[in-house]
Amino acid sequence: RFAHQIASYFPARFGTYFEPFLGSGAVLGTLAPERAFASDAFEPLVEIWQTLKHSPETLKRWYADRWRRMDRGNKREEYERIKAAYNARPGGADLVFLCRACYGGVVRFRQADGYMSTPCGVHRPISPESFARRVDAWHRRTAGTTFALMDFEAAMDRAGAGDVVYCDPPYRHTQSILYGAQGFSLPRLLAAIARSKARGARVALSIDGSKKSGQRVCRLPIPDGLFEREALVNCGRSMLRRFQMNGRTLEQEEVADRLLLTW
Repeated sequence: RFAHQIASYFPARFGTYFEPFLGSGAVLGTLAPERAFASDAFEPLVEIWQTLKHSPETLKRWYADRWRRMDRGNKREEYERIKAAYNARPGGADLVFLCRACYGGVVRFRQADGYMSTPCGVHRPISPESFARRVDAWHRRTAGTTFALMDFEAAMDRAGAGDVVYCDPPYRHTQSILYGAQGFSLPRLLAAIARSKARGARVALSIDGSKKSGQRVCRLPIPDGLFEREALVNCGRSMLRRFQMNGRTLEQEEVADRLLLTW
């Protein structure tokens, strides 16, 4: 919902676009750059993106097969079978369907062993036909993108003068249940941003801003001088808190993210 606002801060002209915490790829898909290097350290996720790039029909088939199994059988039982298959052997084929079928779209993982624990959603997942149209659209919009399984530092160290790097890492105050978030190091990211800036790359960072309708400001160890300007992106009510509070409408749980820019 906020990708257009974030992308509006980027320069009109740049070399290669880098997104080292790819996740859902919302900003990448909105920007649709001519040249991009998009990466993540989560292998099942990268498998989805690489399949989108090289074999979109396979990606459509992965989703359709699981959707039809759920549609023909008991919804929750089929969901649990797919989730069990994913947890036994994590892969993109199961994950892409679970992302669409899980409760609230919030994919959460157990810290001890990475077990995907989100229950089945109350909604009906989008149809295979609708999913296929989205695959075709994203395949076109990411035609100039290389997708890689890579640590964020290695990816960012590829960026040079004139390139743009957008970082959307796990947030310190809200996202400990996400895959890999428990081991994320903000100081390591800040050091990588400083190196990228020194090489002439322009770096944008989305990170914790405020919670509880602005009543709580999230304090972070941001070095002086690393960023030249800051904007707030109002994200509305927290979907994660809505999940944790059993779907209640949470008027006091609005959040705003900080968008920090090195230029």
